[in-house]
Amino acid sequence: MLTKDQAERLPPSKKQWVNKDMGYLLLSILIQLVLGYFFGHAYDIKIFMATGYMVANGRDPYILPNLTGVFHNPAFQTMSSIGYPPPWPLILGLIYLSSYAWTHNLLVYNLAIKLPIIVANICLAYLVSDILKDQGVSKDLSHKAWLFLLLNPFLFYFTTAWGQFDSVVVVLVIASLFLLHKRNLIASAILLALAIALKPTPVPIVLAAGLYLWGAPWKRLVVFFIALVFSLVALIVLPFIIFNWNASPIYHGWNAQFTVSGGMSLARLYVLFTDTTILPGNWWLLGVLWLPVVFITAAFLQRREHGLPGLLQQSLVLVLIFYLTRTWLSEQNLTLVLPLVLMLVYLKKLPKLTLPAVWILPLLFTIFNTSPAQLLFPILPQLMAQLLQLAQTYRIELLWASMAVIIPWQVTGWWIVIDYCRMKSIHRARPVPA
Repeated sequence: MLTKDQAERLPPSKKQWVNKDMGYLLLSILIQLVLGYFFGHAYDIKIFMATGYMVANGRDPYILPNLTGVFHNPAFQTMSSIGYPPPWPLILGLIYLSSYAWTHNLLVYNLAIKLPIIVANICLAYLVSDILKDQGVSKDLSHKAWLFLLLNPFLFYFTTAWGQFDSVVVVLVIASLFLLHKRNLIASAILLALAIALKPTPVPIVLAAGLYLWGAPWKRLVVFFIALVFSLVALIVLPFIIFNWNASPIYHGWNAQFTVSGGMSLARLYVLFTDTTILPGNWWLLGVLWLPVVFITAAFLQRREHGLPGLLQQSLVLVLIFYLTRTWLSEQNLTLVLPLVLMLVYLKKLPKLTLPAVWILPLLFTIFNTSPAQLLFPILPQLMAQLLQLAQTYRIELLWASMAVIIPWQVTGWWIVIDYCRMKSIHRARPVPA
């Protein structure tokens, strides 16, 4: 952003352009503040609030007691503990101390939890725009990308209104990939470790980074992975030791990821026909299918440096394989896919039609997944309960409607993966000029 003196020295046409952009920025901030104050997902925000209280008061956030007396709300009576590693609970503890501890107002606390998310959304718009400029994309196109992320309904809904912090993770991942391209290996590894420590969804990016650094000089690969491992230990393991927290809920929570079906996964068909999300018996093998598929895909991808667009493409392919083969996929996790697709579209590596598919389809899915009703928890809990009861009446119809969205999303994702692999196969098959 320009300083006041720099803005004053601009010609009138440029001043108008700067003022218009400032208007877009302020509009984005205003919309997000309103959404962040009034809305929040009944399951996630409740756990985040309880976790913040536990950390701020020196208690184990992975063992949640009855907190109705703390928040004066019966919804805090029975809760499962948070399933994320320590960095996000520690951040929530600081947020509690700076908000609810002073105001004792749930709506203020709700907004305070969203503030890092709002900052991340703004940073993501500027980061993507700057990366596109660095890659030679015109100022007009990079500005369109900035505006797209700044006012995107997908980000407003899943991050600011819902309360999930995926955009914080995404900013760290995108910055890490850019720094990796610029050969700032240690900073890249630390940012990627922090992203994974906040939420493990970007784990496949580690393979993309390894492929990018593969080959001589091997020192780069060694330095990157040493920095990554040490950072992960410091961010994930040490807090459990320092604060004497119980890590067993983390293990149980992660195990559930392999034995549960639903979300935007094709395994939602199992939910439709069996009326349960739990995979029985040896069906848990289907829950870990993504693991060998991701590694097999990585084995066929290009090794050694291949430019930032190639790094972004391989990162997207590995993330998509991870998402497409899971038995459970939360729609907000696709926040990681959105900026990768956006950049690759503007870098002319993907067709334009893939962009609306990766953000409009998840928004349609969430309507049939009854999530909009659950966002009413902070302000209209009674209406939320009534809407959820109504949705239960039409549960089968909603499941079929959600499948009608999941299938085109799966087709889009697999098309991106297959098209990239096909193009690389054609490129490798071409004879080398004499």
